[in-house]
Amino acid sequence: RFVSQAAWFSRSIDCQNLTGKRAVVFGDSTHAAGMTKVLAKEMGIKVVFAGTFCKHDEEWFRSQVEGLCEEILVTDDHTKVADMIAKAEPAAIFGTQMERHVGKRLDVPCGVISTPVHIQNFPLTYRPFLGYEGTNQLADLVYNSFTLGMEDHLIEIFGGHDTKEIMSDSLSGDSEASVPWTPDGLAELNKIPGFVRGKIKKKTEAYAAEHKIAEISAEVIYAAKEAVGA
Repeated sequence: RFVSQAAWFSRSIDCQNLTGKRAVVFGDSTHAAGMTKVLAKEMGIKVVFAGTFCKHDEEWFRSQVEGLCEEILVTDDHTKVADMIAKAEPAAIFGTQMERHVGKRLDVPCGVISTPVHIQNFPLTYRPFLGYEGTNQLADLVYNSFTLGMEDHLIEIFGGHDTKEIMSDSLSGDSEASVPWTPDGLAELNKIPGFVRGKIKKKTEAYAAEHKIAEISAEVIYAAKEAVGA
């Protein structure tokens, strides 16, 4: 007989380490609204923005997520969604297969909650979506999505795939020219774990631009880190 691990998990420290984390949600109106409610009301997770591509359901969707997120997005332009995700710098994404691709480019883990989806989201194993066990499935999706970033970092350390190239903070169109990096600056940047490297790169470039620094070396990375008290 199957025995749920929920009782054990609820008494562990792991069940508390998602509180205050930042997430973004995007998908069809019902799934996006439902996930936003679970994250904000049940798990104490900060939803930076909740969005849907179902424009015909905009009024209903807004009524469901109002007050549960910082911003509401209703659009079928996936490039706009991608750019908003990049600017939000969330710890996790809950969206469609399109947002999963965005997450891969930004080194941000994504849990797929809505169509369009990939075949991997239709497993052959028993996977209930209603009742007590359905709640466990949902909790697994949320928790595993947030912790996937560290797993990717371990894979990066021990091998298994090529290191992803460093991304900018925008995924569509031409972005403003960034401050050039010196070889030692890039070498130092590549030592930083992949799941936070993009964020560190962005903040260091902003620091260099603010202080009119011509190029970013390892010393500039250290100075930017001290400036934010990291």
